[in-house]
Amino acid sequence: MSDLDKRGVTRAYAAWAPVYDFVFGKVFATGRSEAIVAAERHCGAMAFGSLGGRILEVGVGTGISLPDYGPVNRIVGVDLSEPMLRKAQERVRTLRLSQVDGLSVMDAERMALPDQSFDVVVAQFVITTVPHPEETLDEFARVLKPGGEIILVNHIGAESGPRWLFELCFSPIARRLGWRPEFPFSRLSDWAARHGGVEIVERRALPPLGNFTLIRFALKATGQKAA
Repeated sequence: MSDLDKRGVTRAYAAWAPVYDFVFGKVFATGRSEAIVAAERHCGAMAFGSLGGRILEVGVGTGISLPDYGPVNRIVGVDLSEPMLRKAQERVRTLRLSQVDGLSVMDAERMALPDQSFDVVVAQFVITTVPHPEETLDEFARVLKPGGEIILVNHIGAESGPRWLFELCFSPIARRLGWRPEFPFSRLSDWAARHGGVEIVERRALPPLGNFTLIRFALKATGQKAA
């Protein structure tokens, strides 16, 4: 059983849609920038040249990050919230973002996308908002090409101390707003170990205060899980 449900999350983000950029735009700016830099660096390292790489942004929301992607890569965005996605579509039209190939309402746990169809999957501030994080990560890995990367940016819960206690106490309120503040890193590392076909290649606290963390998973180039 999940401690979040899709209907509750959908309602929460429908309410956030009109004010999301104003409330969270600056707060999440560094995380968005670092995720995009990592995604585009990986595409460049794979030597896609002028054709660019295919990047899937899950939880694209209002599309606030879309203008920051370079024109050489091709971007697809999905989100569970239709009101949020309407904001993203308006942004793409207004700014004429030719690097965006499509935006769709889609459940991150069951994406209507082909296997091995993206070079990078980016999920910013998403994994703590989905009802079943491990199933969602399975989907990310499914649509990723061998040798590709999953790039997460998220708040990761403290393991002890005052911040851990605060997150635990704040948790019931946060769930009504659509996320889990006490989400432990062990859920990510345990998923990678169970999956067998991915490995964590980077875990980095982000400035200014280290409240958010960038995590990169690499999908083994053979596309085969370890025995």
